[in-house]
Amino acid sequence: MTEPERPDGPDPASGTTTDVEDADSLPLDDSNDALPHEGPRHARPPRTVGDYARALLHRLRAQAALASVLAVLVVGFVRIALQHWRDGTTIVGIALLLAAVLRVALPDRTVGLLAVRPRRTDVLTYALFGAVVILLSLTITGGPLTVR
Repeated sequence: MTEPERPDGPDPASGTTTDVEDADSLPLDDSNDALPHEGPRHARPPRTVGDYARALLHRLRAQAALASVLAVLVVGFVRIALQHWRDGTTIVGIALLLAAVLRVALPDRTVGLLAVRPRRTDVLTYALFGAVVILLSLTITGGPLTVR
């Protein structure tokens, strides 16, 4: 069997030319591009330090509600670590109630990561857990963590 003859021109399988003279006559630069602009098609201007600072501020502002709840939680855990467990658990319950209030008051786009489930479910869950924690911290007496 003999190989079929290939016509001159581009080889459809490889995208290369079979004629050496045609390949040598092509220009090496991109002077025949159809697009009139230079550079990538969707080039953005270079970012500055101010752009990064604004983006960071935007991200922090978007999570301000969660940060405030976490700050109250930290205060509560510090009180627990200092052997004031009743005060600390009450503060933890207050943090959960604060999460419920913020979830009700703020729109979905600014509530950040406090929005885990639908609004009604989040509010009921935060408020119920907050109330239970506060009630437990106020009703339990004695125990190994009692400060004398």
